[in-house]
Amino acid sequence: MRDRIARGKETAEEYLDVHRPWHKLGGRSTCTMLFGHLETPGIVSSTWATSRVQDETGGFTGFIPLPYQPDNNEIPVEHPPTGFDMLRTLAVARLYLDNFDHITAYWVGMGMKLAQVALNYGADDLHGTILEEKIFHMAGADTPNCRRKPR
Repeated sequence: MRDRIARGKETAEEYLDVHRPWHKLGGRSTCTMLFGHLETPGIVSSTWATSRVQDETGGFTGFIPLPYQPDNNEIPVEHPPTGFDMLRTLAVARLYLDNFDHITAYWVGMGMKLAQVALNYGADDLHGTILEEKIFHMAGADTPNCRRKPR
């Protein structure tokens, strides 16, 4: 499955193997997980491994689940993530990753209104200020790539 969604990208194990020594050197980082594409039961084992690295190092500042963007993307997905899927993923992350201080609702991937609702489903962060987001939009996101006016 990994080759279908991220050919040439590191595995979940390799991803954690980069973070572990960085954290042991005193560095801090966030942990991301793409969901809503071609999930298998492996998603649970990689999330479990993430939790174990956090137990070991305490170096993750937060967990950011990233909803798959099916539009303008080469990987066809029969059932892309719905708003309910996004909220459920955040809620489960809050319960399962109890050793993470922050669970982030990535508003660029889910839209600002759903991200606001997500604050009642386990998220406690909207991922800061983004002046202009490009990477998620290159992957097919159709949400605004920046906030036009301050709130």
